[in-house]
Amino acid sequence: MQEITSLIRLRISAHDAHYAGGLVDGARMLHLFGDVATELLIRSDGDEGLFVAYDNVQFLAPVHAGDYIEASGRIVSMGKTSRKMEFEARKVIASAGIEGQASAADVLPEPVVVCKASGTCVVPAGCQRGPLSTLSGK
Repeated sequence: MQEITSLIRLRISAHDAHYAGGLVDGARMLHLFGDVATELLIRSDGDEGLFVAYDNVQFLAPVHAGDYIEASGRIVSMGKTSRKMEFEARKVIASAGIEGQASAADVLPEPVVVCKASGTCVVPAGCQRGPLSTLSGK
């Protein structure tokens, strides 16, 4: 099986902050993993499919408003309709937290893994269209 992967990067906004100190709740990382899973299913099957379950979720470091997060995933096994996936979210830029300089940020010398997860998605057999060529125009 050819490895199918996805990577998205985005800035966590103040709107995402849920707790004091601009802390973001872990559900935001799961939302990103859902977006990654959707892309993986489109790449593998030509259909968005359905996310049916997480079997493991680990929150490893805090995420704050102003941080830049890379969320990646890959399909690790494929059944007739199921797709087993693994995900990782990494902080690559962090808000500097300098008083009076709310826009200050630091590029981290090494990404910080903030969340890891694995789960299963399903693409009903009747919806599977196989790998799509980016040049096919479909």
